[in-house]
Amino acid sequence: MTIFLVAVIAFQGKLSQIHTIFTNHKALLFIVLSGVAGAISWLFYFLALKKGTVYQVTTVDRLSIVFAILLALIFLREKISFIQGLGIFITIIGVMIITLG
Repeated sequence: MTIFLVAVIAFQGKLSQIHTIFTNHKALLFIVLSGVAGAISWLFYFLALKKGTVYQVTTVDRLSIVFAILLALIFLREKISFIQGLGIFITIIGVMIITLG
């Protein structure tokens, strides 16, 4: 994660400003937590692939989109239209049909 971050900063031509990230403890904490969460999610993903079928695991993995939208509704107070809500509902029904079928 750190190597990727440094590469992106270098690509943007802002390598001289990299010290601001490493002196900002809150930003550094979030970078570290993001890397840990990403690594753990991949470990669980491959464990699920080992124990389940690919179509079930990948389908349930796509529910992360629904969870992101629901969290945005709850914590960010975002609004969704009827069509968007219908899309979320259809996604959930589709996941249930694929995983249970």
